[in-house]
Amino acid sequence: MKFSENWLREWVNPAIGTDELASQITMAGLEVDEVCAVAEVFSGVVVGQILSAEKHPNADKLKVCQVSDGTDTFQIVCGAPNAREGIKIPFAKVGAVLGPDFKIKKAKLRQVESFGMLCAASELGLSDDSDGLLELAESAPVGVDFREYLDLDDAIIDVDLTPNRSDCLSIHGLAREVGVLNQTDLTLVNVVPVTAEIQDTFNVDVQAANACPRYLGRVIKGVNVGAESPLWLTEKLRRSGVRSIDPIVDVTNYVMLELGQPMHAFDLDQLSESIVVRMAEEGEKLTLLDGQEISLRSDTLLIADTSRPLAMAGIMGGEGSGVSQETTNIFLEAAFFAPISLAGKARSYGLHTDSSHRFERGVDAQLQNKAIERATALILEIAGGQAAPVCEQVSDLDLPKANEVTLRRTKLDQYLAVSIDKDLVTDILTRLDIEMIEVTDTQWVTRAPSHRFDIAIEADL
Repeated sequence: MKFSENWLREWVNPAIGTDELASQITMAGLEVDEVCAVAEVFSGVVVGQILSAEKHPNADKLKVCQVSDGTDTFQIVCGAPNAREGIKIPFAKVGAVLGPDFKIKKAKLRQVESFGMLCAASELGLSDDSDGLLELAESAPVGVDFREYLDLDDAIIDVDLTPNRSDCLSIHGLAREVGVLNQTDLTLVNVVPVTAEIQDTFNVDVQAANACPRYLGRVIKGVNVGAESPLWLTEKLRRSGVRSIDPIVDVTNYVMLELGQPMHAFDLDQLSESIVVRMAEEGEKLTLLDGQEISLRSDTLLIADTSRPLAMAGIMGGEGSGVSQETTNIFLEAAFFAPISLAGKARSYGLHTDSSHRFERGVDAQLQNKAIERATALILEIAGGQAAPVCEQVSDLDLPKANEVTLRRTKLDQYLAVSIDKDLVTDILTRLDIEMIEVTDTQWVTRAPSHRFDIAIEADL
């Protein structure tokens, strides 16, 4: 899992540097594969705005642009195909330094003077994209230092998790570990239930409760899919290796990375009668979001409506029911799928998604309500709309049961070959959200939290 160090520090911010943080995470058993800067070292680049872009008098593929830095106007000769009036872009002024050996100087291109350079993402080390200028949001403040604007003094940390640690496939999960290692409290996201403004519901029929013990859905009407996702959101996605698509998909991806709950949004107006959670019929066809048509097997869990399959549960949505630029009403889904029902399914179809990666390892079975409320609030904030009440289908008998595990002092000392103070042991377990049922001088009687599928016996504690 890739994540932004600054994002993690919004949740927990111990007084240690990047290298020590990476070392701590690795020594805790969550191996850090790579730590890299968000962008190359550069200076003298500000947010600029192209005021005009005219054809170069002596070159067909060049334009002469007038560019504002918020105070003055500069003439820039630019060859980017998307250079045009009105857009905001990174502007490297004369004297700017891009990399160790590249200083921006006054130049003359085909007899026209140029006082700086307009930059593509690749020229700033942000990505490999060199097809055109990096276009910034309309709200970008002209003249502000570009590094400050994008918060580029940050690192991307790539953690290679073992399959048993699905609880760390989120910023919350990683922050929990870092908090334990540094005895530092977390700053949790305050998730407040959204007040329903409309009463619209969409029926849900769960026919495979053993594979889907909990299914939550919510209708949200009047969303603007054409709205622009805010910079803080798109940058957090980008630094996690996720491409921004539209505000609805961006929010579901964000909540997955933040809390660990994969989610999906359907175009409500494309659905027929009700959502049906069932096993596929042998040979049933589904065209996925990537355009690939697959022939389903009968051991595959489906999200369908009364007329057709809509999605491979916990793996990938279908092409015909997903959110598009024409979507105005959505049905937001948050579900718990039993890991055993999804284990190996994605790979058997030649697929691998962020969603399947999490579900087949185990997603917190108590997380769905929090996730759907968090996602709803963000969607309303960014894309507008009106939310209906959350509808829930749950089979308590099929939900995972919390393991009660006793840790004896004698066994703890024996396993570790060192004696740890009782209060420190209690603090560590409590920070890991492990419930203390009884604590004595000789033992800790505990209950594993719903996000820890790997705690079943004393040795696990």
